[in-house]
Amino acid sequence: MMRSSTKSHESSVAADPAPASAEERAVSSAVAENEDSPTSSSTQAASEISALREERDLLKAERDQFLDRLARLQAEFDNARKREARERVEFRDYALVNAVEQFLPVLDNFHLALQADGSVEQLRSGIELIVRQMEEILRSLGVQAVVTKDAIFDPRVHEALEMVERSDLPDHQVMEEVRRGYTLRERLLRPALVRVVSNPRQHQA
Repeated sequence: MMRSSTKSHESSVAADPAPASAEERAVSSAVAENEDSPTSSSTQAASEISALREERDLLKAERDQFLDRLARLQAEFDNARKREARERVEFRDYALVNAVEQFLPVLDNFHLALQADGSVEQLRSGIELIVRQMEEILRSLGVQAVVTKDAIFDPRVHEALEMVERSDLPDHQVMEEVRRGYTLRERLLRPALVRVVSNPRQHQA
């Protein structure tokens, strides 16, 4: 009877495993947790990828908006440039038409003078009237003759054809106007072509 009891006790001891240590229990718990859910690093990477994709989509949308706005601004600029060029041409044509219309009566008077039968003095008087008419039209357009009479030579508005020695006139004074010069408001259309005094006495002084 004693032998049977001893064998039964030994078999029960062999069947039960030894109690697990604290370290083994922690490892088992971590393995079980990893088997049941994804790792924290994988979850973080997926979250970062999702955030990057959202940022990329947002940047693409902003880029598309900027490109669309740039295209519209470019179209508006091209239209404004074409409109400005068209208006400039129209204004120039209008100004040209206005000037030409004022000179047509002058041309008519020249034709009448050529057809007239009269003396040389009558023809001269008629031409002088036409010249005065033309000068009046030029003044109405803002065109003025460059002053040369008793003027001192000014290279900004005068062009010297030659220097003429004269001891009775001031040095560098305009002696003769060969071709009249004109200004349009403050702009020089062409300089007056003149002969200029060179006074040797004043040079010596």
